[in-house]
Amino acid sequence: MATARKRPRADVTEESQAECPFRVEHPSSNDKEKKPKKRRRNGSEDSPAPSPKMPLQVSPFAPNGQFKDPANNMDRHFLVQPNARWVEMTRYNSFVLNGLKYFSEGFIFVANNSTIERPRNPSEQMQPRKKSEEDWVARILEIRASDEHHVYARVYWMYWPDELPDHTRDGSKFVGGRQSYHGMNELIASNHMDVINVVSVTAPAIVNQWDETNEDEVQQALYWRQAIDVRTMELSSAERRCKCGQPENPDKTLLGCTNEQCKKWLHDDCLVHEALMETYKRLGSDKPHRSSPVKREEDDHDGPKRPLSPSESGAAQTAQQSIDVKPEEKTIRLADVENGASANDDNEADLGSIPVASTNLEPRKRGRPRKSEATDSAENSKPYLGLFEGTVDANANPPVINVTDLRHDVTGGESSWTVPIPCLLCHKIIHG
Repeated sequence: MATARKRPRADVTEESQAECPFRVEHPSSNDKEKKPKKRRRNGSEDSPAPSPKMPLQVSPFAPNGQFKDPANNMDRHFLVQPNARWVEMTRYNSFVLNGLKYFSEGFIFVANNSTIERPRNPSEQMQPRKKSEEDWVARILEIRASDEHHVYARVYWMYWPDELPDHTRDGSKFVGGRQSYHGMNELIASNHMDVINVVSVTAPAIVNQWDETNEDEVQQALYWRQAIDVRTMELSSAERRCKCGQPENPDKTLLGCTNEQCKKWLHDDCLVHEALMETYKRLGSDKPHRSSPVKREEDDHDGPKRPLSPSESGAAQTAQQSIDVKPEEKTIRLADVENGASANDDNEADLGSIPVASTNLEPRKRGRPRKSEATDSAENSKPYLGLFEGTVDANANPPVINVTDLRHDVTGGESSWTVPIPCLLCHKIIHG
């Protein structure tokens, strides 16, 4: 039997309201091969008791990308220990904490050591924080309670990209930490299961699934597109874009090729890199740029138009995944200590109050991932750095790249100019 990894936590004191006595176990490959032992017919007390049945958690996440095994659906068998104590508790479909109602299948923010320490030290100067130092994000799978003082949630953790361990498999390579295509508000779904005390919950979270194939969809809140299977530490694939074959970073702009036979999306960074490489090959470090007269083409109003980047169109659409559960019209209520307010619900079972001392929280934790700082191997292949810089002007018609000459010791030429943008794949000029 394999025990699930936990987030690291400090020693839990008796006063800690976030103490959680439960742990999650999963069957190992050896457990699957073992046959259950049979009871002796004589009914001896030495006969082994039957093992509790291990339920299957159907994954609420269905990534659009695939794993190495296309049949992988991230479903997991699990067992909460101590099992007898867990199954004896009443199951609820929601709970109320500090006046807010939380439901099974919903996303939540969960306090960690960093978010607890900050309120304790209000005089400390604010320092830049990585996403992994923010509240953790989880999806509630199940809620159980013995009374208003003992309320627990079984959850699947969402990972910040910074938390990906070094040995994570991404296609044919191993990666670690945040990759260049991960957006600032991006999360990674997982089948990493844990049980937490609900007093560690700080707020509800809204997390949408991003469908990369929907080019009109824009993400403005927390979202996920990839999932990680913690059994194999493998990421599901992401939609590949551009000549470089890297996925899209939704925080950056893409430019669409207007050639009807191509219609590929291209990274702004890749387009600028190609233009500056051509500029460096032509001018090097000492030749000035002199524009030559260019014959203007007549505007073709019936010609192909540049498709809008996904980041330029439409409002965000939600595609939150959910699982079907049997309706359980019961709610457990935890008192709002700060103002004494509580929400009324005709279908709720009001079980009383629980004191929540937020400064004493020591939340449930999962195994600490190893961090790795992303490195850009392309730095050594950019000889134009410090000599030229460029930006894409997608609003021009046709779109162009603005090139700026940074070589102050070179005279006799122009300091800035524009160049047309050829598609990196079909090499046709991109029109407006």
